[in-house]
Amino acid sequence: MNGIIRFFKKLWILFTRKRFHSELEEEMAFHREQQEQTLQSKGLTPEEAKYAAKRQFGNSARLREETVDAVGFRFETVMQDSRYALRQLRKNPGFAGTAIFMVTLGVGVSVAIFGFVDAALLQPLPYPNPDRLVNVTESIAMIPRAALSYFDYLDWKKLNTTLSSMDVYEGNGFALRTPIGAELVAGTRVSDEFFRTLGIAPMLGRDFYPGEDSPGAPPAVILSYATWQKRFGGNGNVIGQTIMLNGIANTVVGVLPQNFVFAPTGRAEFWTTLRASGVCEKRRACHDLHGIGRLKDGVSVQAALANMTAIARQLEIQYPDSNRGQGASVVPLSEVIIGDVRPILLVLLGGAGLLLLIGCVNVASLLLVRSESRKREIAVRGALGASRARLIFQFITESLVLVAGGTILGLAFAYGATQILMRLIPADMLFSMPYLREVGLNLHAVVFALAIALLAATVFAITPSLRLVTTEMREGLADGGRGSAGTLWRRLGANLVVVELAVAVVLLAGAGLLGKSFYRLLHVDLGFQPDHLATLQVAAPDSNYSKDEQAVALARQVASRVAALPGVQSVALASVLPVSFNGNTTWIRFPDRPYHGEHNEVNERDVNSEYFTTLKARLLRGRYFGDAEDSSKPGVVVINQALARQYFPDEDPIGKKIIHYDLAPNSTREIIGIVDDIKEGPLDSEIWPAVYYPLNQVPNPDFALAVRTSQDEASLLPTLLSTIHQIDPEIGTYDEATMTQRIDDSETAYLHRSSAWLVGGFAAMALLLGAVGLYGVIAYSVGRRTREIGVRMALGAQPGSVYKLILVEAGWLTAGGIAIGLVCSVAAASLMGKLLFGVRSWDALTLAAAAVVLAAAALLASYIPAHRAASVNPLEALRAE
Repeated sequence: MNGIIRFFKKLWILFTRKRFHSELEEEMAFHREQQEQTLQSKGLTPEEAKYAAKRQFGNSARLREETVDAVGFRFETVMQDSRYALRQLRKNPGFAGTAIFMVTLGVGVSVAIFGFVDAALLQPLPYPNPDRLVNVTESIAMIPRAALSYFDYLDWKKLNTTLSSMDVYEGNGFALRTPIGAELVAGTRVSDEFFRTLGIAPMLGRDFYPGEDSPGAPPAVILSYATWQKRFGGNGNVIGQTIMLNGIANTVVGVLPQNFVFAPTGRAEFWTTLRASGVCEKRRACHDLHGIGRLKDGVSVQAALANMTAIARQLEIQYPDSNRGQGASVVPLSEVIIGDVRPILLVLLGGAGLLLLIGCVNVASLLLVRSESRKREIAVRGALGASRARLIFQFITESLVLVAGGTILGLAFAYGATQILMRLIPADMLFSMPYLREVGLNLHAVVFALAIALLAATVFAITPSLRLVTTEMREGLADGGRGSAGTLWRRLGANLVVVELAVAVVLLAGAGLLGKSFYRLLHVDLGFQPDHLATLQVAAPDSNYSKDEQAVALARQVASRVAALPGVQSVALASVLPVSFNGNTTWIRFPDRPYHGEHNEVNERDVNSEYFTTLKARLLRGRYFGDAEDSSKPGVVVINQALARQYFPDEDPIGKKIIHYDLAPNSTREIIGIVDDIKEGPLDSEIWPAVYYPLNQVPNPDFALAVRTSQDEASLLPTLLSTIHQIDPEIGTYDEATMTQRIDDSETAYLHRSSAWLVGGFAAMALLLGAVGLYGVIAYSVGRRTREIGVRMALGAQPGSVYKLILVEAGWLTAGGIAIGLVCSVAAASLMGKLLFGVRSWDALTLAAAAVVLAAAALLASYIPAHRAASVNPLEALRAE
């Protein structure tokens, strides 16, 4: 090993020292020539000027040596300091292990969280010129980014002047015909230029032709790469084959690239043309499409929004019945794709940064303590001729060695933590966040780690250097470490611990607020009982169930067959299951009231007669509808309490009429009952007014099933699937889960749960490190004051007074940290307001709990050195001194 070091040392000398000397000679010769020319201009002869210049510059050899000593970088010095630093760490394994562990923890956690932030927030979308892509939708009071209607899309595309292209998509999936029956698969309908707007071309086959999305065009489909591999074995002859989707033959025209993802549609397997042949596309008031556009060069998002808003106003005037109150929304596509992930990532990055800060403070404190114990060593080296600059360079080398070890281990820790966090994300949610595929130790993460390492190394080098600069070297020779704790340590060390404790309070309070928020989220009043409910989605092909009577018969048959299964108590059918989303709305009017074109937007849910009893919802007034109330009977509805409060604040709505906004003759409905509010949207959403229509009066071959059972609901799911397929193999089923699973695995619950757990983990580590840091300060103080304590006890001081002396010192530090931390906690909590549910940022109980927990930990950490101080034997203490 030594031979290798000597070899590289020689190489360094050969390639750097010769070059340095050559450049130095050139520089010196240049300055001498300049001086000679100056002297000649003053009248001296060339020979006189040459000797005069030499006299002014002095001895060239001595000047060369002084320059080399002043600015030359010597390999020997670096190697010598590095070897000395390693020897020092080996001699102090406790210090080295603790310091490296803290650096590893801080770097590892920070880099792991930064990897997610980088992939989600910093990396561009995987499309050409992604900053020009925007999400284009309509906007109403209740829904800031509402779906587009087909006719509004056509008008927006034609009239806008700020987009080079605009297209739409809709992702409800398809029923794929297979040899063993229908299979529901993820799929998306798009307009003809959708992929050209994104800047994506198929890797095999072709894109959709212009006009191929018109109603009369032959159905065409493009496959995702994964589907091509999974279902067709990567066969290149797939182009031209026919696939049955929703009972319609679609010709395969292309295969998308392997790395193509479009987060809003999840894991879509099949991409078909829109063709605008559905019932919804024939009505301007029906909204089921989402738009994307590409900005023209030089056009900003704000300009595009102003342009679309002007078009929306124009359409509002032109079509007052359907477009009243319909605005526009234009935002960067990245905002839609990132969605609600941004707040949690920023909170976690902040938490990781605070944990890194605590680690650095602890290591800095350790280095400061260590510098106190090395006063004699430093003084001896100074007395032997070492300059302060030379000693500071030694500290820099030691900090670099320390940080290098911690950074290498931290990168390994970050890799492992990233893999664990990725596995904790539900698979379905991961498909909606494809940007997380880029998470890992990429170049950005490594650069971030190096930046952290450089910052930490700077702090670690400065800390003992300050001790050196502010202390006379001969002081170390004079006392050799005797006396009370130094002034520097009492001030700087104590202040560092106060900062450390304040950061721990911030993390504890944040974890408490997030934990309390998550608890309240899971215990929010749902308006029904989610236990013992098995759910799944059913989709029947339009080719067999397009007529109302066919859809009604199917719904009744499914309910009847499932109700006959062992353990089943009742069966609910619904167009949308609870705790799904606020949407699928309708506009209602009240025939006995003046109408001024306003849109009374409410959730529409089509349910069967057993729906409310199956969910165990609470009927407040009136009655439920029966199974016999089909299209041959007068129209009836049940409303929720939110609708009754908003539209019938001072009257009884039972017996009152509502009607669709277009006054269709068959849309008049009588209100026959009021149910307590059922949580239709996400757990953290508001309750919207809702109207529940009898499924038999508004039949649909696609519906959701919720089955209440007396047995374990999860065990019922396979039986439900087989029962549905026995009715008709062409019927597709998907998304089978218990209601409890649906709630616990929902995106809202996951985001709140993961943020609470991760910040809670940061807080636990911060509490531990904070307690360790306080213990170190007090223990060091006790150690330095051993003689003072011995004198006190020799003069009659009782152990109780010694306890008080030490604990008061710790108490002031703790109180300062808690006070500063509580103020910072309120400010930090206000920044993560989007992640809080039912909890205020200044929640007194949570802040008090954080303060109590930290105070208890601080008391425990301080008691140990206080007990040691109270147990000092005065004679031994004085003899040791």
